[in-house]
Amino acid sequence: MDSFTQLQHLKPAEMRGRLTIQFSGEEGIDAGGLTREWYILLAREMFNPGNALFELSPSGDQSYQPFSNSSVNDHHLAYFKFIGRIVGKAVYDGHLMDAHFTRPFYKHMLGIPLNYEDMEAFDPDYHRNLAYMLEHPLAESGLDHLTMTATTMWFDVEETVDLVPDGANVPVTDENKLEYVNLVTAHKMTNAIKDQIGAFTEGFNDIVPHDVLAILNPSELELLISGTPEIDIEDLRAQTEYTGYTPASPQVRWFWDVVRDLNDEDRARLLMFCTGTSKVPLDGFKALQGISGPQRFQIHRAYGGGQRLCSAHTCFNQLDLPEYANKEELQERLLFAIREGSEGFGFG
Repeated sequence: MDSFTQLQHLKPAEMRGRLTIQFSGEEGIDAGGLTREWYILLAREMFNPGNALFELSPSGDQSYQPFSNSSVNDHHLAYFKFIGRIVGKAVYDGHLMDAHFTRPFYKHMLGIPLNYEDMEAFDPDYHRNLAYMLEHPLAESGLDHLTMTATTMWFDVEETVDLVPDGANVPVTDENKLEYVNLVTAHKMTNAIKDQIGAFTEGFNDIVPHDVLAILNPSELELLISGTPEIDIEDLRAQTEYTGYTPASPQVRWFWDVVRDLNDEDRARLLMFCTGTSKVPLDGFKALQGISGPQRFQIHRAYGGGQRLCSAHTCFNQLDLPEYANKEELQERLLFAIREGSEGFGFG
């Protein structure tokens, strides 16, 4: 809400300018790292289903789509426009957002028409039912009672919506079932959230004009916004620089052994701890950004003994690695640092 209050009235040209972030009660100076954490924290709130703006797709792939009942949230369209601007600002500045949208939503952003096949990425079970309906006679599938209507839920209250004029009195037949399928999927993927889509897209295009995106397909737009989904440790290692250590140093060898064994969640935590984002740039780790442009991942020798935890400087993509006595000690302290100390900025 602080960010919304501060930024909602800025003109597009002002939003494209450089923002400097300061967190209340923290000492950190924004040389890039605080901005990256700001994007992370904003994404966490913007896509939090508890805020009734976005919801997780039924597909189970952890992708988001606008919540059709978001009007329960006062000024929800202003929030959608603001979120569109923030996502556009992240793209404009080369930051990655910690969120993935449904494939139909990316098509909406690009202005690409949807068809019923897009329902597969939106709700696979519902798509399967529609496909079965198209491939079999309605009487055989037990669907010969349908009419040209769709149901929507206003929380626990079911409402019926006509898909064509007087749709409740227009039966679905084998002759018009393709029309029904297209209309009902358009209702679910577009009409029920058209105001939210419009507000988000307006905000996004305030920062990134539509004609700039016209050359992209939905997959390319997803990569532009969210980065690649997998963290290639060997690519990260190949793009790493060392200060005070060499690639042959025992602590460095132990570090990479430990990192290779991390699960996907802890790999993302490590990347966030060191760089301020859990996503990988489109061109891999050679395209990591720092305070003044491209900045490779760095491991610096931290003096003072192995009692210290690892620390990081996200503005420089830098990990300070103490001289631990053995691999087990390094693993214990690294995991504690990335799991318990991945947020917040201060001087110490």
